[in-house]
Amino acid sequence: MTRLLAVLLAALLFSSPAASQTWPAKPVRIVVPLSPGGFADVPARLLAPRLSAQFGKQFFVENRPGAGGSIGTDHVAKAEADGHTLLFTATPHVISPWLYKTLPYDAFKDFVPVARVASGPYVLVVNAQFQANSVHELIAAAKAQPGVIDYASSGNGSAQHLVAALFASLAGVNINHVPYKGSGPAMQDLISGQVKVSFAGVPNVITHVRSGRLRALAVTTATRWPDLPEIPTLAQAGVPGYEAALWLCLLAPAATRADIVQRLHAEIGNALQDAELLKSLRAAGIAPSLLGPRELGEFMRAEHQKWGRVVRQTGATIN
Repeated sequence: MTRLLAVLLAALLFSSPAASQTWPAKPVRIVVPLSPGGFADVPARLLAPRLSAQFGKQFFVENRPGAGGSIGTDHVAKAEADGHTLLFTATPHVISPWLYKTLPYDAFKDFVPVARVASGPYVLVVNAQFQANSVHELIAAAKAQPGVIDYASSGNGSAQHLVAALFASLAGVNINHVPYKGSGPAMQDLISGQVKVSFAGVPNVITHVRSGRLRALAVTTATRWPDLPEIPTLAQAGVPGYEAALWLCLLAPAATRADIVQRLHAEIGNALQDAELLKSLRAAGIAPSLLGPRELGEFMRAEHQKWGRVVRQTGATIN
């Protein structure tokens, strides 16, 4: 009886609010399923030291790229759900299920949403020698030459590919997709004039826009970007209903305790009040865009359906 009572008391102790204070009990690993230096990696590395300071335990970034992000994502899906392994991912997380015939994880069932951290636009840019000074002129040129105007992306099924495909669908034009092995080679050929059009992140294009090598026609978000205030949104420029953003979020393995999820969300919100962090995020082409667990889950499902329609329209697949 005494032993049974001790077991019951221990169970009560570890299910109490006091037990939540034992987390984090060791360093917390933030897995980025994409390459170092990329659009998800840089913000994760900006956020990690802030969380380390706020929690008093180390938060560190580990890159596990490959297979369109599925290798790192699967690693977190199968990790112990104790709050010490997290996934920092982006828009492609909800697109991949439409592109891959099989994935080793379920993008929704195997994860619990923690927080959307930030979002930012893609910029519709053209080579400076291309005779289109506005979105209207680009659409007119594409309609006059169906399937002739090339646009570059970082690969088949990439976010760059699909934001351009959404533009083509809503604008009613036929433009030719030229996939590259990464955004670097795509940008090189865009600048040299081998291809004429692309959608790319702000940090990748802003220097070239200011130098005159590229011309920015529009941003993809619902509002203008502060660093390019003179550039209209696509909706403002003549494509009603167009909105697409690069967004970044933190997810945890599905069975992670609710108190850990809520505490992470709250501390991310605190971190996003830091002026230096905000400045660094802006330099990376994104801005704070906080959503809590429930709101993030709803947002991700809406994004999943939106991009599913685009994938079906384009017929894009990976395997």
